[in-house]
Amino acid sequence: MEDKDAQGFQAGHSGLIVTIPEAEPAVRAWRDRLDPSSRAGVPAHVTVLYPFLDASRIDQGVCAAVGELLGRHQSFEARFDHCGRFPGVLYLAPETDTHFRRLTEAIVERWPENPPFGGQFDDVIPHLTVAQGQDEVVLEEIEADLVTNLPIVTRVSSVDMLVHDGTLWRRRASFALSQARLRWWAAR
Repeated sequence: MEDKDAQGFQAGHSGLIVTIPEAEPAVRAWRDRLDPSSRAGVPAHVTVLYPFLDASRIDQGVCAAVGELLGRHQSFEARFDHCGRFPGVLYLAPETDTHFRRLTEAIVERWPENPPFGGQFDDVIPHLTVAQGQDEVVLEEIEADLVTNLPIVTRVSSVDMLVHDGTLWRRRASFALSQARLRWWAAR
């Protein structure tokens, strides 16, 4: 018996994401209609790594290792200033994606048995999915709406671990990025 829900998400799957709450006003209505992950409880986000470990393998040791690894990375500002496309998919693209890529690379280096998206793509492009499975006319309509709300700027200071329970994605843990630079300025 296959243990999958209607959107194809499997119970026990986990992922690491950066939530982008500042994008919600611009993307929520579109995502709720046209992105299955939104209907399954995932907020506007950029994926760091999916799939990660099966939930049965995630214990305090794994969480401590993820936290220590991500804590080596500085928080950063992300600016989403344009839309991009994959076939049938519309997304918001960060102005620069270097910081997102470094987070993914660090996690994959530590857990190489979990390549991004199961190794499906040669180059993983950091993005915030807005709609998928749509034809060009629909994507053009959505993009015309979205560009009026750009840029969207956020401070990335943590990475969340989500686990699918068979129905919804739920946050299992949150890992802070380093705030060392901010603390140094605050201390002066």
